Amino acid sequence: MKTNWLKKLLGSLLFCAAGASLSAQQDGPRLIVRADDMGAFHCVNEAFIKTYKDGIVTSAEVMAVTPWFPEAAKMLKENPLLDAGLHLTITSEWDNMKWRPLTSCPSLTDGNGYFYPMISPHAAYPGQSVSENKWNIKEIEQEFRAQIELGLKNIPQISHLSGHMSSTGFDPEVAELVKRLGEEYNLPAMDRTGAAAQYALEYIGYDGPKRTPQEKEASFIKRLNSLEDGHTYLFLDHPALAGAEIETIGHTGYEDVSSDRQGVADLFTGEKVKQAIKDRGVRLISYNDLTKALPRSAPAAENVNAKGLSDYLEAVKKSGQEIHSLMIVRNGKVVAERWFAGHAADKPHVMYSVSKTFTATAAGFAVSEGKLNVTDKVASFFPDKMPATVNDHLKALEVRHLLTMSSGHDTEPRVNRENGDTDWLQAFFAAPFEHQPGSFYVYNSMATYVLSAIVQKVTGQKVVDYLYPRLFRPLGIAGAVWDESPQGVNAGGWGLYVKTEDMAKLGLFILQKGVWNGKRLLPEAWFDEATKYQIASLPAGTRRENLKMKPKDSDWLQGYGYQMWRSRHNSFRADGARGQYILILPEKNAVIAVTAQIDDMQAELNLIWKHLLPALK
Repeated sequence: MKTNWLKKLLGSLLFCAAGASLSAQQDGPRLIVRADDMGAFHCVNEAFIKTYKDGIVTSAEVMAVTPWFPEAAKMLKENPLLDAGLHLTITSEWDNMKWRPLTSCPSLTDGNGYFYPMISPHAAYPGQSVSENKWNIKEIEQEFRAQIELGLKNIPQISHLSGHMSSTGFDPEVAELVKRLGEEYNLPAMDRTGAAAQYALEYIGYDGPKRTPQEKEASFIKRLNSLEDGHTYLFLDHPALAGAEIETIGHTGYEDVSSDRQGVADLFTGEKVKQAIKDRGVRLISYNDLTKALPRSAPAAENVNAKGLSDYLEAVKKSGQEIHSLMIVRNGKVVAERWFAGHAADKPHVMYSVSKTFTATAAGFAVSEGKLNVTDKVASFFPDKMPATVNDHLKALEVRHLLTMSSGHDTEPRVNRENGDTDWLQAFFAAPFEHQPGSFYVYNSMATYVLSAIVQKVTGQKVVDYLYPRLFRPLGIAGAVWDESPQGVNAGGWGLYVKTEDMAKLGLFILQKGVWNGKRLLPEAWFDEATKYQIASLPAGTRRENLKMKPKDSDWLQGYGYQMWRSRHNSFRADGARGQYILILPEKNAVIAVTAQIDDMQAELNLIWKHLLPALK
C-alpha cells in the first residue's frame, strides 16, 4: 500500500544540506532550533508542526505528562523527520493548568498531587519548589523512567533527553541519573552543562530586546549574523498560537504568555529569518545530527585518492547515469558525500529492495533473543493461512529458505498490492511450491514479506518498531517509514524510506559485524552467515537456462546470503531496484552508499569498480 507521507514531508523541508563537492562536508555555522513544551496545549502542538513545516524548527521537545501528549505523539508520528526530544518534567508552572506525575512520587508533588510549580525557590511561590522540599532520587528515577518508556512507546523518533525548567540538571545527583538513563535507553542526555562539554554545543539567545515580535526578529537576526564558521549552536524558545486556550495561562511574573509565544511562532516562520539563515550560510541540524552523525574526515587522511573520486563523478556525468546521492565511508569515517538534483542529506529516499537487508537484520535480532530460529518451519507460524492442501515442499519450508530466496517457488509469487482485500500471506502460500526448499533460487520479494510477518508474529511489533531500540536508535537512524500490507505488516522486501547516511550506517554496522561504538548489538556469527555464499544466485527474473552472462562480468552471479548479494572483489551488498546500493568492502574497510534512478544497474556498479575501488588505496 502506497503511503503519501513522503510527498508531504519533502515539500515542507525548506533547508537542505546538499554537499557542494564530493569531499566530506565542511560546515559554516550549524544551528539547532529547538521548540520546547510540546504536549502542553493544543495550540502549542499546532505551533510546533507549523514552525517545522513552514519554518526553521529542527527539534521538538515533548512532555509525556501533559494533557495534550497523545495528540503530540500522533502529530510527531505523522511527521517522522521532525527530531523529537523527551522533555523530562517534574514541575507544573502554570496557575490555571496543572499536570501530575505518571507514578507515585509524593516528594515531588503538592497537597493536591500536582507537581510543584518551580524547581528553585521563587518569591511568588514560597515553599512550592522541588529544591525546597525533600525530593527523593528514587522517585525521580521511577518517574523519569515512566516518562521515557511512555514517550518511546508512542514516538519512535525520539532521539534524546532534555529537561523542562532544568529538571535534569538542578542537582549533580539528578544530572548523573539522567546521564545513566540516557546511556541505558540510547538517548543522549542534553542538559546544558553536559551537552556543551561533550558536543561543543554553544547555547545562544536573542542578541537584544525580545518583548515584541519585531524585537524578537531583529535580535534573532543580529545573533545569526554573529555566528562563527565551524561552531555548533542551540537556540530554543516556546512557540504557540494565540487564542482563548492559552490566554488564561500564566504565572506570577509572566502574564503575557499568549502574545509572547505567538511572537515566537511568527519568528520561527518569518521570511526575513529564513533569508538571514540562507545569507549567513547557517546549516540547520537536529540533535540526532549532532549526537549520532558519522564522523567526517578528509580523503587523504583515510588514504583515499581524491582524483579517483573526481574521475568517478566525471564518468557518471558522461554516462548519463542519474545518481541521486553518494556517500563513502572509510575506516569508520565519511570521506566523501554528495547529493544531486534536489536530493539532500536530510531527505529520505525510497530503498526498494535495500529494505530486505533491514528486514533480515530484524530477523537476526529475533534469533539472537531466542524468539526465532532459522530452522523453524514457516507453516508453524501461520496455520490459518495455509491452503487446503499443503504439499511436502511447503511443509519443509524454513525461515532460512526465506532468507536465502530458496522457498521452492519456480517463479516469484505475485500479489495485487493495490487491492486492500488481498491477504498477502495467503497469496504467498497459495502459489505453487514446485521445488524442495533450499535447492532452487528465485528472487522473491514476497518471501521477505513473510519474513517480516514472522518477525512481527514472534515479537509483537512491526519490523520498523522492533528495530528502533535495537538498531535505529543506537545508530541514530531516525524517521524511518515503511509501507505496510492491508494486514498492517511492514512490506519487508520493499517500501522503506531512509536517508543516505542511514544506509551508510547500516553498511558500517554490517562491516563491523554487529558492533557499534565499541558495543556489540548483534552476534558476529549472524553476519558470518548473512554475508557468505549461501546459494547460487541469478538476476531477478532470469532463469538459469536462459543465462548468457558470465560470473566474471556480473555482480548478480556471485551468490546470495541472507537477503544480501555477494559481489565481485570479495564484497557484498544490499541492493535495490533502480540503483540503490549499500556496498560493503571488507578488504578496504569501506562502505559505499548510493541512491539513484538507473535501469542498467550493472553499468552503475562497473563505474564504481573502475574508479572508486582503486581510489581506496
